[in-house]
Amino acid sequence: MKKKIVTILGILLIISLCFITLYDFSKKENNLTKVKVAEVAHSIFYAPQYAAISEGYFEEVGLDIELTLASGADKVMASVLSEDVDIGFSGSEATIYVYNGGEEDYLKTFAQLTQKDGSFLVSREKIENFTLDDLKGKYVIGGRLGGMPEMTFEWALKEHGINPKTDLTIDTSIAFAAMGGAFIGGIGDFVTLFELNVTKKKRLSSLFNKTNILYYLNHKIY
Repeated sequence: MKKKIVTILGILLIISLCFITLYDFSKKENNLTKVKVAEVAHSIFYAPQYAAISEGYFEEVGLDIELTLASGADKVMASVLSEDVDIGFSGSEATIYVYNGGEEDYLKTFAQLTQKDGSFLVSREKIENFTLDDLKGKYVIGGRLGGMPEMTFEWALKEHGINPKTDLTIDTSIAFAAMGGAFIGGIGDFVTLFELNVTKKKRLSSLFNKTNILYYLNHKIY
């Protein structure tokens, strides 16, 4: 009899603890304001954002961040305009395009997370002592026309005396999310990619056994 009573009390104690835990969790969740954010790319380049989410910095100020991926600044802006998300995280050029397009309810850039472009320039063949002059006469998958990575890339070329319109071919017809796959499929001599796209796919990683990865940051090639 005594054993049964102890067992019943133990079960009741466990149930009580479960209810208390669920109540506290629900209370905590209800005190947070949910903010839906669409990011342009999932990249190590945006590590400060992920660290803030995972370490609970947003929760400390009462925010519950729901992060989704919308590959390409144009898709990010579409998500914001359709009110599927509250905030779009992408290059600032997207807000300018929306404003110039005559939208009455235009978007505004209000915060900055990064200061430089985070693209990698990947070559299909290994090149010793690479310089930007090696791009002359080559075919490069550059990204979406008018996108920040593409504009940064062309700016870097011009800074080194290379005409992006005549000295090489830059393909801007391939969607941001499809650039890695297009390169794997045999298109182009070079491609500009964001990490993790550079290494997350096994096929792309195996391709790197015979490629040269060149990182440009702050418009300088390393």
